[in-house]
Amino acid sequence: MSSRRRRTALASLALVATAATPPQAQAQAQASAGPVVPGITVLLRDSLHLLRGKRVGLITNHTGRDAAGVSSIDLLARTPGVRLVALFGPEHGLRGLAEAGVHVASAVDSATGVPILSLYGATTAPTAAMLENVDVLVYDIQDIGARTYTYAWTMALSAEAAGKRGIPFIVCDRPVAVRGDRVAGGVLDTAYRSFVGQYPVSMRYGLTPGELLRHLVRTGQVRASVTVVPMQGWQRAMWYEATGLPWIAPSPNLRTVDAALLYTGTVLVEGTNLSEGRGTEAPFQLVGAPWLTDASQIAAALQRDATLRGVRIDAVTRTIAAGQKHGGVTIPMIRITVTDRETLDPTAIAVKLLASIRERHPTEFQTRVFMDKLAGTDRLRLALNAGRTAEVLALPGEWTRASAEFEQSTQADLLYR
Repeated sequence: MSSRRRRTALASLALVATAATPPQAQAQAQASAGPVVPGITVLLRDSLHLLRGKRVGLITNHTGRDAAGVSSIDLLARTPGVRLVALFGPEHGLRGLAEAGVHVASAVDSATGVPILSLYGATTAPTAAMLENVDVLVYDIQDIGARTYTYAWTMALSAEAAGKRGIPFIVCDRPVAVRGDRVAGGVLDTAYRSFVGQYPVSMRYGLTPGELLRHLVRTGQVRASVTVVPMQGWQRAMWYEATGLPWIAPSPNLRTVDAALLYTGTVLVEGTNLSEGRGTEAPFQLVGAPWLTDASQIAAALQRDATLRGVRIDAVTRTIAAGQKHGGVTIPMIRITVTDRETLDPTAIAVKLLASIRERHPTEFQTRVFMDKLAGTDRLRLALNAGRTAEVLALPGEWTRASAEFEQSTQADLLYR
C-alpha cells in the first residue's frame, strides 16, 4: 500500500505559511468517502470571506463546475458581495474546444460581459495589465494529474505572477482523475523545462492541483500567497468515476478516464512521426502510421508479453481526420484497450511499444526533439534513435525509482488520505 494512503499532511499545514488552508475546510477534507464536493462549492459555502467585497479574477474552463453542473463563472457572477472582473482561459480555451497547441484569443464572455483573457497565446501567465483591477485570483480547473498537461503550469505561473503583485491566489481543489496514490513515469530534468513540464515532478504525479501548488510553494519553486480550499469526501484511492462528479473531457482528445490513464505513457508518441490517435475516436489509445504494415505482428508480440499487464493489444485500421498527423489517410494502427487499471503501467507500455516499432522500422520511425520535453530527458530519444533497445527498456525501471523519491518528497503537502 502506498504511503499516501496511510497518512495525511493536514497537521503540517502550519509549516507552509503561504499555503494555509481554512480550519473548517481542513475538517471537511477528512470526511469519510462519499459523493465528492468540489472546492468551488466548499469555497462559496464555507469560505466566502476570502472573496467578499473583492474584485475577483477566475482562471477556469468548461471543467470548472459544481456537482450539479453549474459553471464556476456563473456561481461567482451571481454571488452577492463578489465582483467577478476577469476570466482567464488556459490551453484549449474557456470552453475546452481548441485543439492542442492552438493559440487562444482574448474575448468577452457573452453571458456575463466579463472579459476573457487568454493564458495560451501571447502570454502563459497573467501580465501586470491583466491583474491591474484584480484583488484576488481564483483557480478552478479539472486536470488529470500528468506532468505534460499544461493546466497545472498555467496554475503555477499564474500563482507566481499574482505573488509578485501581492495578490492572494486561491485554488479550488479537484480530484486526481487517475488516482492520487499512484506516482510513476519519471521526474523532469529541468534542463528540459517547458510548458509541458515546468518543475521537477513525476509524469504521473499523484497530487491534486492544490497539493501540487502547496509542494511548489513549500519547496521555494513558486513564490506566492496560496490558499487551497479542499474538496469534501475525496480519497486518494478513488478513480474519477467513484467521486460521483460527472466526467467532462478536460480537452478534446482526452474523452475518457481510460484515455487519461494511458496518456501518462502514450503522450510520448507525440514526440515521434507516429499518430497518437488524434483524429480518431480514441486518441492516446491508438498508435499508427502508413508504413506500419506489420501492426498485427507487433500487436501480437506485445499481447504475448507477460510484463505488459492490464491491457489488450490488437491491430486495426483507421482513417485519420484532416489536420492531424497522417490526416485524410487510412492507416494501420495498434489499439491499446484497458482491461485492468489496477495493474497496468502506461509508461512501460508506451516505451515497449516505441522500442518494438523502432526495431522493426529503423528507417521509417523518426523522433522529434519535442520528445525530450515530454519525457523530461533526452535519454529516451537518443537511445531510440541509436537502436539501443536494452537501454530504452531499462528506462521505466529507473523512472519508477525516481518517482518513488518524488512521492516521498511530497508527503508534507498532502491534504487527503
